[in-house]
Amino acid sequence: GEDRGILGGILDVLQPQLNKDSWQRCEALKLVFAWALLQVSRPGLSSHLPRLLPLSLLLNDHYKPENCMLGVRCLHHIVQNTPAADLRQFNRAEVLYQAVFKHLHTSEAAVIQLALACLLDLLLVFEKPPSLLGPSQSRRKPCRHDDVLRMVLTNMEVEHKVDLRRIYASALLLYIERMGVAVCRHLQRLERVVLGYLEVSDPPEEISRLKMLEVLQKMTREAWPRMERRVDVLLRCLLRLMVDVSSDSRLSDSVRQQLMDQSSASIHLLDTCSYGRVQHLLLQVDSGCCSPQLLRYLATATTGR
Repeated sequence: GEDRGILGGILDVLQPQLNKDSWQRCEALKLVFAWALLQVSRPGLSSHLPRLLPLSLLLNDHYKPENCMLGVRCLHHIVQNTPAADLRQFNRAEVLYQAVFKHLHTSEAAVIQLALACLLDLLLVFEKPPSLLGPSQSRRKPCRHDDVLRMVLTNMEVEHKVDLRRIYASALLLYIERMGVAVCRHLQRLERVVLGYLEVSDPPEEISRLKMLEVLQKMTREAWPRMERRVDVLLRCLLRLMVDVSSDSRLSDSVRQQLMDQSSASIHLLDTCSYGRVQHLLLQVDSGCCSPQLLRYLATATTGR
């Protein structure tokens, strides 16, 4: 079609310079290449893969973050617009996976954000989402989704940079949704990460905390039979969060409201999965340490209203 012809013509012109040694001599070359690639969607890419992948991988592997980001964008576009069968051919998908996964060992926030998004789509080339596996299939068999989630949790446990904490917290929710009930394999580490992130404020928008509250709710829904024994430590963390938020003058009213609402929703889910045990634990809360607003939230948290 037209896209195939245009891309093919552009690649014909650029091809003599699209090699490891010469592409860096002209700054415009990579920009023209990336622009042309990003304009074409399926089915116009597949036939050009042998000419598209080499420079995309070179950019992905480059030491300059801006080149690296451009490379990941190109690879992600290829993944999104190429049939899985074509990517699996000649071991291409494995090469892409290794090339993008290695960025999780770095600390460049913008690159990691792009890599996590790319991996989420690339994983579907190898396997079905664990959340969609039927009863007759082995949910317990570890897969690449587990490998990526394990790496994300490892990074989150030691990460102190605010921008990276926000990126990981946002990405974690998507990976938890993809895992479904198979998230049970990672509950212990997930609990540590959730507790650690909820304890650290992230003003003024509290992106990390809000995302982690969503993660807590999702993991409670997916793994509810395993959550009852975790109620005490999680409830204690949520109550501390609500006390801190109710008295934090740095927060806008809307952000405070979101945090209180999401915390209440989390408490309600924990109460449900523990068959009402949270209601009894809340009776032990010292009302003298809480604001009237917080007491009102706690009074309605277990009812879900």
